[in-house]
Parts: sequence; C-alpha cells; structure tokens
Amino acid sequence: MNLNADLGEGAGSDEAILPHIDSANVGCGVHAGSASITIATAERCRKLGIEVGAHPGYDDRAGFGREELGLSADEIEALVSFQVAGIAAIAPIAYIKPHGALYHRCQSDPAAADAVARVAKAHGVGLMGQPALELLAAARRAHIPAYREGFADRLLLDDGSLAPRSQPGAVLDARAASAQAVRLARSGQFDTICIHGDSPGAAVVAAAVRGALRDARIETGKLAGA
Repeated sequence: MNLNADLGEGAGSDEAILPHIDSANVGCGVHAGSASITIATAERCRKLGIEVGAHPGYDDRAGFGREELGLSADEIEALVSFQVAGIAAIAPIAYIKPHGALYHRCQSDPAAADAVARVAKAHGVGLMGQPALELLAAARRAHIPAYREGFADRLLLDDGSLAPRSQPGAVLDARAASAQAVRLARSGQFDTICIHGDSPGAAVVAAAVRGALRDARIETGKLAGA
C-alpha cells in the first residue's frame, strides 16, 4: 500500500506531512501555490526519498481549482502538458494525478481522461484515479500504469465517489480517517490512499493514518518502485 498527499499548494502543513507519506502529489503552481513552492516541495521530496507525482489543476486560483471550467479536451491537454513539463524539469515524476475539479471531470469524461493520459504517456508515467472510473480506464487504453486511489480523509458515497465538501461530515477527523484507511488497504481494491494536505489538521491526520497502517501491519512504499 502507498500513502500519498496533495502538497505544494501553499497550505502550510507540507513539512509536517512529508515524514508520514510515500508519495507527494506536488501542485504545479497554477491552481494554487507558486513556482517557488513547487520547486521547493519537489526538491524536499527528492532529499527525503519521497516519490513525486505531478498534480495539475485548472487555472482557477480564486476557487483553488475546485470549480469546473468547461474546457475542451484539447484545452485540458495543453494545460496539463504545460504544468507537467514544468515539474518534470525539476524532479523525476512517477505519475500524474489531476487536482480538484479537473480530477472529477476526468473521472466522468472519457475525452478529458484520454487527454491527460496522452500527457502521462508522453512522460512515460502512469495515472492515479479512483477505481472503475474514466481516468484509470484511459490509462488502460493508453497502456500506461493505472494506480487505484482511495481517500482516507473524505466521506465516501455508496458509489465510491467523494461526498461534496459542502455536505456535513464530508471531511473526516484523524480517528475516522485512520479507520477508513485501514479498511481501504485491507479491501485489496486500492494501490494508494490519499490525504488532502490543505484540510484542517492534515498533519495530525497523516501521522494517525501512518500509525494505523503500521499497527495493522500493512506494508507501505512507493508506487513506481525505488
């Protein structure tokens, strides 16, 4: 099992989260953060031996990349290509995981998912997404690695999708996140489990989830190997 977190977004908890994760989805300075933050985060991951994934999002800083912008598939491919090329110039990347509204768009829109898959294939890496949805289907169509992602710190609906953040209880506390992480890891349906680096108490949640996986004797490590 792999433990990942969305970092490099200027949320302020990255340094405290890093010791507890195997892979970092590093923001590319478009939906949040900055070029300087992206560079510093990627360099810190390299020093700590943490796997780096590219975390591109919509050009929507006001909405933290969480509002659907209605871009065409070609526009999405260009936007993701721009962001991934930037971070790949700083550090080797192991996968791409879109952020926020772009992630959800690619989970339901095959054309958008295929656009991101083309970028991943051009860089020789895989895609991270939720099981049985379009992002991983696109990875399989492109014959690149498909990493099945679950979420420790978010309430899951019956169909496996994330409850909207506006719904009460949508963001889980450390205890609930730890229990959910262990359950997901034991299910055999996931390769990686995510913690959102911008959520309240994210560092506490990361430490608790790492401890719970360790106590459950669930081995963890990088997705793409050493």
